[in-house]
Amino acid sequence: MSNAQNANPGSQEYAIPVIEIDAYAPAKMADRVGMIGVAKSKLSTLTLLALSILAGVFIALGTQLAMLVTHTATSNYGLNQLVGGAAFTMALILIVIAGAELFTGNCLIAMSFMARKITGRDLTRNLIIAFIGNFIGALTLVLWIYNSGQWMINNHLLGAKIVLAANDKVNIPFSAAFARGVLCNALVCLGIWLSYSGRSNMDKILALLWPISCLIASGFEHCVVNMWLIPMALVLKGNGSVLAAAENIQGGKLDLSNLTFFKGFLIDNMIPVVLGNLFGGIVLVAGVYWFIYLRPSKR
Repeated sequence: MSNAQNANPGSQEYAIPVIEIDAYAPAKMADRVGMIGVAKSKLSTLTLLALSILAGVFIALGTQLAMLVTHTATSNYGLNQLVGGAAFTMALILIVIAGAELFTGNCLIAMSFMARKITGRDLTRNLIIAFIGNFIGALTLVLWIYNSGQWMINNHLLGAKIVLAANDKVNIPFSAAFARGVLCNALVCLGIWLSYSGRSNMDKILALLWPISCLIASGFEHCVVNMWLIPMALVLKGNGSVLAAAENIQGGKLDLSNLTFFKGFLIDNMIPVVLGNLFGGIVLVAGVYWFIYLRPSKR
């Protein structure tokens, strides 16, 4: 019998549990990212590919939703963009909470490589498979959305919005597309980084909301978004009703000469955007937080 019980036989000791409800501190978040990078490096190829396909589908669904809620907007540009960004956040919520492997978000696990918890081969393998799987998932949703006829909403205005948005993207100069890619994935990885501070799903949702809304509202370039948006526009640009609606919005004849799969999409858009996404995620977020919290001199 304990001394406390001897001193007061009628009393009983109760252990009072300490429940931590505050968000994880940044140093603890860095440790979590390091461990998550190790776990991701151990995923089998088929599992990683399947999770990556899901992420491509989720991003496409979020992009479709953002297009839908803003396709009739004619004023209050900034507010409408913010609404579209908030709607798109659904995609990252699905990825973080339901589980999926997103090429852009996975740039954050470069922290694990920099901390020597995984190899360069592990990181490269994860990013390549995630990129391929995201592309497959996004293209799969092009098929489903097209066959659904959902793009015909509002006398084809939704389809017109998609074509106009995609045409703008394939005509962005290389340097601007790269810069927008950098800013975009800095915000994606910051959103993922913030979600690691949460102790509940609601914490994670609120942490994702503002960085992700910002990147969409600001018109920054996300390569996986473009994997759905531009191919969807390529499918729709041959539809006369969609083109008529787009020209009515534009107020004149459209020049869609650069809205092509190879030159416009892969060369003029994807190359600078992917390079920018990699730089923004790996250097500006993973690199900075590795330097602050995980570099050897700090341990």
